[in-house]
Amino acid sequence: MQQLINIDVPDLDAAMRFYTQAFGLHVGRRLGAEVIELLGGQAPIYLLRKPEGSAAAGEDIRRYARHWSPLHLDVVVDDLDAALRSALTAGARQEGAIRGANWGRIVQIADPFGHGWCLLQFLGRGYDEIAD
Repeated sequence: MQQLINIDVPDLDAAMRFYTQAFGLHVGRRLGAEVIELLGGQAPIYLLRKPEGSAAAGEDIRRYARHWSPLHLDVVVDDLDAALRSALTAGARQEGAIRGANWGRIVQIADPFGHGWCLLQFLGRGYDEIAD
């Protein structure tokens, strides 16, 4: 199975700047005027230009204010403090304090387009610290 990550954004150039600066991704290619492919992670990310107010799923319309979703993406980093500084400098908002767990450290952020993200730094054996 192959995974592709698609992220709706209202402004492709602003989104490209954010994701390349915040997460160290790079542009793979542009696919027409509506899509930018970002590479550098384990799965490609496709930024899809979708105007605010356009039809979304079901009866919903797209809004780019901060919104909650049961789905979010985690970015695993070697240095959580440095990664958080990069994300904040690029335009992310921190949502709560850095928290520790037996597997590592985590902080929640929101990108400028309302999407939630977590930055994770594994310590010790990572998730194996809590595996049965």
